[in-house]
Amino acid sequence: MSATEPRLSREELARRGDDTFTRLVRPVLRPEDDGKFVAVDVESGTFEVDEDDHAAVSRLHRRVPGAQVWLVRAGYPTAHRLRSGR
Repeated sequence: MSATEPRLSREELARRGDDTFTRLVRPVLRPEDDGKFVAVDVESGTFEVDEDDHAAVSRLHRRVPGAQVWLVRAGYPTAHRLRSGR
């Protein structure tokens, strides 16, 4: 699978991603989706939910080739947490 060429700045992708998730996706998520990854195409509002982030993004790219993907984790402030190796 080839990488999608970004058409939006990081700031614009984040703004649209947060807005699309809040307006269109969050209201239709079910309680059992809490903790799952949500891959959102910020241009169409199409999204995929999965326990595995790669699976969610891959399915979204199959449905929407060239998707501009914003990844969030339902119920969490960030999709991933960075830890120190200490």
